[in-house]
Amino acid sequence: METFIESKLLEKNPLFRQQREKSLNQLDINTIDAPIKEVINCFSNLPYCFTLQCCYGHFLYDNQKNPQNFEPLPNLDINSKVEYRISYIAFCIRNNQQGRKLLHELKKIPAIDPDYVQFCCADWFWERQVNSYALQVEPERYKREDKITVNFQEALHIENIRNEFFRRFEKMFDK
Repeated sequence: METFIESKLLEKNPLFRQQREKSLNQLDINTIDAPIKEVINCFSNLPYCFTLQCCYGHFLYDNQKNPQNFEPLPNLDINSKVEYRISYIAFCIRNNQQGRKLLHELKKIPAIDPDYVQFCCADWFWERQVNSYALQVEPERYKREDKITVNFQEALHIENIRNEFFRRFEKMFDK
């Protein structure tokens, strides 16, 4: 996220319930990237959390120029550079016991690969919605960017991490 900042502490938010309801009423599940619709649905069912924005993460290269591409990277090594468009979920958490527990669990997700997964806040989200956080898959050195260009080998690494990132959410919701 271009406005990446370190995570903040949860604050009191007496308007959480109304903000959550408004957000859920505006959520159009058909606009969510297909591979993560179920994850977003699961977040939507939590009474102490709601999503703000998300993106599955997309890879563009050679003849693959579709910015909504969900196809895995090819198994062959390509010489060209790969443009990676960030994978992330931004969400708002209620400051209650369940919300704090969720926040604690979400903060563990960067352990997948701390050099490529960050838990953070973004100024512009926080200004619009207190207690907003994001988890993103992005090389640490580019953590403030929305899209980057990397070599093919690093793109494969990012893809593997992104896939595990979303599997962690699925496992978390299976509990």
